[in-house]
Amino acid sequence: MQFKDIIGLESVKNQFIQTVKENRVSHAQLLVGPKGVGKLPLAIAFAQYVSCLDQKENDSCGVCSSCKKYQKLIHPDLHFVYPVVKGKGFTNPVSDNFINSWRTQIESDQYFDLGDWYKTIGVDNAQGLIYSSESNEIIRKLNLKTYESDYKIMVIWLPEKMHRSCANKLLKMIEEPPKKTLFFMVAEEPEKILQTILSRTQIVNVPKIDSTDLSNALNSEFNLSGTELTNVVRLAGGSYRKARILIQNSDENAFNFENFVTIMRLSYARNVEGLMDWSEQIAGIGRERQKSFLNYSVRMVRENFILNLKKPEMVFLNGEEMNFSKRFSPFINEENVWILADELSRAHADIERNGNSKIVFLDLSLKLVKLLRP
Repeated sequence: MQFKDIIGLESVKNQFIQTVKENRVSHAQLLVGPKGVGKLPLAIAFAQYVSCLDQKENDSCGVCSSCKKYQKLIHPDLHFVYPVVKGKGFTNPVSDNFINSWRTQIESDQYFDLGDWYKTIGVDNAQGLIYSSESNEIIRKLNLKTYESDYKIMVIWLPEKMHRSCANKLLKMIEEPPKKTLFFMVAEEPEKILQTILSRTQIVNVPKIDSTDLSNALNSEFNLSGTELTNVVRLAGGSYRKARILIQNSDENAFNFENFVTIMRLSYARNVEGLMDWSEQIAGIGRERQKSFLNYSVRMVRENFILNLKKPEMVFLNGEEMNFSKRFSPFINEENVWILADELSRAHADIERNGNSKIVFLDLSLKLVKLLRP
């Protein structure tokens, strides 16, 4: 993967290239930033540039033996760590057990998220982790001599999913790694990373994709009118993945919208029986989709509040969402907006902690009844 394959983010690309030229690449770097902007492919492109045998001014060459292996993600000195799950034939799973699926995922969609990854490995209703057994593999691999490159590079996707025992075992290695060893970590929620790990990394803030860069990329990939393109770029908020979902009117977005409308209508009508049925249905869809729905709901509450304040120029809703929100927004006001957002966020946290989904969503529903009809 080369820098040219990644949309925008030119300032970070230039920063990475300059550190290589000046021979001051930090041994442990943590890429943080919004979802869907390309942090993982950026880390892989950086690793490829570091390992390239014929580095160009602004990118890896793409044709040397090292680059060719990087393009297939099979370079022997490139290692990956990512969340995996038990119960797929592995009692103590490590990332290498799923490496073929991992390569397929990146080759098919480099802007994927955790939910996409779980679908790829067939575990929609599971919560993945980087288990303790992974730390032994990491230590073993990084204590070996390099095969072809000057550097051994370990790319860790979502280190916040690392089990505490795994993180503790890696502390020493991250602080004092073997010679010519680099850690490139990519996080969505850095605040959940063990503080002792966090303090040993150099933070790289990856920004949203610039509107012009995002617009150019979407324009070359999709057949959109000027108005459609402008609206998608506004709604996407600098995320290529979100923009693509909006354009494709994905099942996920339609599903979230349908369920948001359902729970709000049932809550307003004080239809407790209907809310019980709805809670049971959504309890069976898988935790990642549940979290996606709750995040979507927080956004919709925010947009409806802004719409109620008569600030349409600050509202980012598609046509279907806007038609509903014109009728719904009067019920989101200064008295309930913060409590609504807080209850949705609290439900998200409960799902994240493996709370009973049916109880979490029924409890949320009953609270919404009071908040929408005080």
